[in-house]
Amino acid sequence: MVLVAFSVTPLGAGTDVGEIVAEAVRVVRASGLPNRTDAMFTTLEGDWDEVMGVVRQAVAAVEARAPRVSLVLKADIRPGVTDGLTSKVETIERHLGDG
Repeated sequence: MVLVAFSVTPLGAGTDVGEIVAEAVRVVRASGLPNRTDAMFTTLEGDWDEVMGVVRQAVAAVEARAPRVSLVLKADIRPGVTDGLTSKVETIERHLGDG
Protein backbone atom coordinates (compact mmCIF):
# COMPACT_ATOMS: atom_id res chain seq x y z
CA MET A 1 0.00 0.00 0.00
CA VAL A 2 1.04 3.56 -0.59
CA LEU A 3 -0.11 7.00 0.47
CA VAL A 4 0.59 9.64 -2.15
CA ALA A 5 0.13 13.35 -1.51
CA PHE A 6 0.29 15.39 -4.68
CA SER A 7 -0.38 18.85 -5.98
CA VAL A 8 -0.95 19.53 -9.65
CA THR A 9 -0.79 23.16 -10.76
CA PRO A 10 -1.65 24.57 -14.17
CA LEU A 11 0.93 27.07 -15.39
CA GLY A 12 0.32 29.71 -18.01
CA ALA A 13 -3.44 29.55 -17.50
CA GLY A 14 -3.87 32.79 -15.56
CA THR A 15 -4.30 33.36 -11.84
CA ASP A 16 -7.76 31.85 -11.30
CA VAL A 17 -7.02 28.15 -11.76
CA GLY A 18 -9.53 26.65 -9.34
CA GLU A 19 -11.77 25.37 -12.12
CA ILE A 20 -8.86 23.58 -13.77
CA VAL A 21 -7.59 22.09 -10.49
CA ALA A 22 -11.14 20.87 -9.80
CA GLU A 23 -10.82 18.69 -12.91
CA ALA A 24 -7.88 16.87 -11.28
CA VAL A 25 -9.82 16.41 -8.03
CA ARG A 26 -12.80 15.11 -10.01
CA VAL A 27 -10.55 12.39 -11.48
CA VAL A 28 -9.33 11.44 -8.00
CA ARG A 29 -12.83 11.23 -6.54
CA ALA A 30 -14.09 9.19 -9.49
CA SER A 31 -11.30 6.64 -8.90
CA GLY A 32 -13.04 5.23 -5.83
CA LEU A 33 -9.76 5.17 -3.90
CA PRO A 34 -9.68 6.62 -0.39
CA ASN A 35 -8.71 10.28 -0.78
CA ARG A 36 -8.67 13.64 0.93
CA THR A 37 -8.16 17.11 -0.54
CA ASP A 38 -7.03 20.12 1.47
CA ALA A 39 -5.75 23.58 0.58
CA MET A 40 -2.33 22.31 -0.51
CA PHE A 41 -2.51 18.63 -1.53
CA THR A 42 -4.72 15.76 -2.50
CA THR A 43 -3.82 12.48 -0.80
CA LEU A 44 -4.67 9.06 -2.21
CA GLU A 45 -4.30 5.60 -0.71
CA GLY A 46 -4.07 2.27 -2.48
CA ASP A 47 -1.93 -0.04 -4.54
CA TRP A 48 1.16 1.66 -6.02
CA ASP A 49 0.21 1.13 -9.67
CA GLU A 50 -3.41 2.10 -9.13
CA VAL A 51 -2.54 5.29 -7.22
CA MET A 52 0.09 6.36 -9.74
CA GLY A 53 -2.38 5.74 -12.55
CA VAL A 54 -4.86 8.10 -10.91
CA VAL A 55 -2.15 10.74 -10.44
CA ARG A 56 -1.28 10.41 -14.11
CA GLN A 57 -4.95 10.83 -15.11
CA ALA A 58 -5.28 13.88 -12.84
CA VAL A 59 -2.24 15.47 -14.46
CA ALA A 60 -3.67 14.70 -17.91
CA ALA A 61 -6.93 16.43 -16.96
CA VAL A 62 -5.03 19.61 -16.08
CA GLU A 63 -2.70 19.26 -19.05
CA ALA A 64 -5.74 19.29 -21.35
CA ARG A 65 -6.54 22.83 -20.19
CA ALA A 66 -3.13 24.41 -19.52
CA PRO A 67 0.00 24.80 -21.63
CA ARG A 68 2.24 23.65 -18.78
CA VAL A 69 1.74 21.63 -15.58
CA SER A 70 3.69 21.45 -12.32
CA LEU A 71 3.46 18.29 -10.20
CA VAL A 72 4.66 17.95 -6.60
CA LEU A 73 4.44 14.43 -5.17
CA LYS A 74 5.27 12.82 -1.83
CA ALA A 75 4.82 9.10 -1.16
CA ASP A 76 4.73 6.92 1.95
CA ILE A 77 5.33 3.35 0.82
CA ARG A 78 4.44 0.91 3.57
CA PRO A 79 3.46 -2.62 2.54
CA GLY A 80 0.78 -4.28 4.63
CA VAL A 81 -0.62 -1.08 6.12
CA THR A 82 -4.16 -0.12 5.25
CA ASP A 83 -6.28 2.88 6.23
CA GLY A 84 -3.20 5.06 6.69
CA LEU A 85 -5.15 8.03 5.36
CA THR A 86 -7.22 8.19 8.53
CA SER A 87 -5.23 6.20 11.08
CA LYS A 88 -2.22 8.55 10.96
CA VAL A 89 -4.43 11.55 11.73
CA GLU A 90 -6.32 9.64 14.43
CA THR A 91 -3.02 8.82 16.16
CA ILE A 92 -2.05 12.50 16.29
CA GLU A 93 -5.50 13.51 17.52
CA ARG A 94 -5.32 10.87 20.25
CA HIS A 95 -1.99 12.25 21.44
CA LEU A 96 -3.32 15.81 21.36
CA GLY A 97 -6.24 14.72 23.51
CA ASP A 98 -3.84 13.37 26.16
CA GLY A 99 -2.39 16.84 26.84
